Amino acid sequence: MAACPIEATGLVKRYGEKVALGGIDLSVPAGTVTAVLGPNGAGKTTAVRILTTLSEPDEGSATVAGFDVMKDPTEVRRRIGLAAQDATVDPLLTGFENLVMIGELHQLSRKEAKVRAGELLEEFSLADAGGRVSGGYSGGMRRRLDLAATLVANPEVLFLDEPTTGLDPRARNELWAVLDTLLDHGTTILLTTQYLEEADRLANDIVVVDHGQIIAQGDARSLKRQVGGDNIGVTVTQVERLGEAAQVLGRVTGTAVVEDPSTRSAVAPTEAGVSGLADVARALGEAGIGVEDLSLRQPTLDEVFLTLTGSPANDETPTDEDGAR
Repeated sequence: MAACPIEATGLVKRYGEKVALGGIDLSVPAGTVTAVLGPNGAGKTTAVRILTTLSEPDEGSATVAGFDVMKDPTEVRRRIGLAAQDATVDPLLTGFENLVMIGELHQLSRKEAKVRAGELLEEFSLADAGGRVSGGYSGGMRRRLDLAATLVANPEVLFLDEPTTGLDPRARNELWAVLDTLLDHGTTILLTTQYLEEADRLANDIVVVDHGQIIAQGDARSLKRQVGGDNIGVTVTQVERLGEAAQVLGRVTGTAVVEDPSTRSAVAPTEAGVSGLADVARALGEAGIGVEDLSLRQPTLDEVFLTLTGSPANDETPTDEDGAR
């Protein structure tokens, strides 16, 4: 396997006047996970479509598993697995039948396909459900079956496009455990996600994309350092006084404040540490603002994302008519 099984340089993709990708570079080392983060419309899915040969770039180049995605698309497809946002398994077939069919499509003999299907059903905790029609599976079970289907041919490189969207926390944790196992076996993974927790949990490297451009890159710790060493967070007792509290916080810290009315909280970066926290507490007390919680902490990845992009990770920016995201 190449030292970096995924390499992309200057990828540009346009849909009419819309620039879905504005010239991005990616490099994913073997046996690692790179997470591509961004709100809807940022260009995440467009990048995956190019790297998996489903779409061609207008400019730039890319190689996957050592093969050029434009010159050798067949060789690329032989070496990758793709779990798209929508499950691709046949709901009228059983889980076992789905995997056998896919194995035969990958030119395994029927005997080999059956053996591989059994192995994957065990690995994904679906053995007891393997004989049931997959249309009756829960969302988490269908997602696990879909991921199992991408692994029938033991791909070197795995692309996961928002793999846990719509799953409950238990199903999400189960899928993360499967991905840990794949990494132990040396699989290289590129995933797109809107879940900051997912990127923090899984990724060796995080690429933040917004409006078709990479705006930040690094591991979770380095990204958090980009928006300041510490944050002061305040939660008020009365949401109608949140604006006043935010003004106090901004005045004392001299930095930009992020408000969240849904949690009655405001957060701002600070370099003053504990003394800054004491100053904020004193100013809030003098203003007569009731406080439920006041703390000094490192920024969360959600706050990093909001600072970098100006929008939350689950921003519902509409996709264009060609389906670029």
